[in-house]
Formats: sequence, C-alpha cells, structure tokens
Amino acid sequence: MNKTLIDVDGAKQALRQFADDRNWRQFHSPKNLVMALSGEVGELTEIFQWMTEADSHGAASAPTTAQAVSDELADVALYLIRLADVLGVDLNAAIASKLVINAAKYPVDAARGVSTKYDQLPKS
Repeated sequence: MNKTLIDVDGAKQALRQFADDRNWRQFHSPKNLVMALSGEVGELTEIFQWMTEADSHGAASAPTTAQAVSDELADVALYLIRLADVLGVDLNAAIASKLVINAAKYPVDAARGVSTKYDQLPKS
C-alpha cells in the first residue's frame, strides 16, 4: 500500500535533531524509549482515571483537562515516533499493514456494533 496514512517524517527529523543537540542519542535505547512511552501513557491515563464515560468525551475541551490531554497525547506521539525511528520501523507501513490484518480479524458482518474479541466472533 503506497497511501500515506500517517506522515511522521517532520517529527522524526525534529526529534533526531532534538536528541542530537542534547547528546541524548546515548539514552534513547529501545528499552528506555518503551519505558518512557509507557510512563507517558500512564500520565494520560491518570487524567481519565476517575472520569465518567460522559466526562471522558469532553476531556480535550474541558477547561480543567484540555491542556493536559493535549500535552500528554503529544508526549505519547513523540515517544512513539522516536521509538519507531530508533528501531527503523516505518510507521506508515506498519499502520497500513495492521489495518489490513485487523480488517481480516474483525469482518464487518461479524464485528459491527459488538466489542467481542476477534477469536470469539461468530464465523461467517
């Protein structure tokens, strides 16, 4: 698939430069980046932890949480992009491939409107 689903080249280059300017490449092992990514996902999770389902839908626009949601989403994205770059993973290709895999695992007829895991869906 040649379609661009996500273009992270600008962010990837900016993150490389950011790390290089600070001599941080030495700290950006895949292990360390995964741990940092997990920490940032945890910080994002913390924002939503005690919200109601209804409140969670407005978290990105609520005055008390909007900036924090935006900041943590950015942190998650930045660490994910940096990790993919360090590992040499093309995120566009990975996402395109995973969408094809998920479409096969979750056929529309069997998965529409249900949250059942793919291996528990009725066979078509």
